[in-house]
Amino acid sequence: MLGQIGEHARPDEGHEPDPDTATGSTPGTVHVVGLGPGPDRWLTPEVAELLGRVDHVVGYAPYVDRVPQREGLTRHASGNTVEVERGRLALDLAARGDEVAVVSGGDAGVFGMASAVFEAAEHAVANDPLYAQVPVQVSPGVSAAQAAAALVGAPLGADFAIMSLSDRLKPWQVVADRLRAAASVDLVIALYNPRSLSRPEQLFAARDVLLEVKDPSTVVVVARDVGRAEQSATVTTLGDFDPATVDMKCLVIIGSSSTRVSPTGHVWTPRYVE
Repeated sequence: MLGQIGEHARPDEGHEPDPDTATGSTPGTVHVVGLGPGPDRWLTPEVAELLGRVDHVVGYAPYVDRVPQREGLTRHASGNTVEVERGRLALDLAARGDEVAVVSGGDAGVFGMASAVFEAAEHAVANDPLYAQVPVQVSPGVSAAQAAAALVGAPLGADFAIMSLSDRLKPWQVVADRLRAAASVDLVIALYNPRSLSRPEQLFAARDVLLEVKDPSTVVVVARDVGRAEQSATVTTLGDFDPATVDMKCLVIIGSSSTRVSPTGHVWTPRYVE
């Protein structure tokens, strides 16, 4: 039934919604928002306003924890790798007439929850066309790539590609082929999800793929904990880059052939191609 909350609903605080009030109500909106990569000052005014008035916040637990509990708010925290289930929960809640925010770190449209919500909506509409009446709105946020680039200067000042090294949703060969293709046309490449406990060797493999095409002197930036008190940035070269120093708190930027380091230590990529 449209609006029925399934077993995947896990409100951790606030009131428990009553599914019996949903049928026949005017749908609320699913707002998919990015919280930025760290500090509250990077939260956009639009997103802050939305979070101050929605009835529900849905998301991965560490992101939900960044939204303060207040009267009238129910927070639904869940674990990793259940993005589509979170999206379906948000649609169910909005179908009842409630306003819902689905939260991501950074920008929700960059490896965040926006695509997962639209995937969940596609499945929901296929089973019940009434879900097409539930509005979905995406609000932009500051992405991790933007924040990492700003920390060191302007490495994304020219054409660039953003890639995730995770092979959870695509085969590793696809990742390797895309890396090789981006490197072959001399794009700057920002790498998300570079190295995890379950994928300790893939960044080594990615470096080897890049070295097939790029010069070992290519500038590499490793930005860690951007926006937090312990943030740091290491500037090195592709030949000297040690993937063992990287984890999931990092974002890695691989420069183009023209990316350079200024005498002041800033990393930047010229807008022009000679």
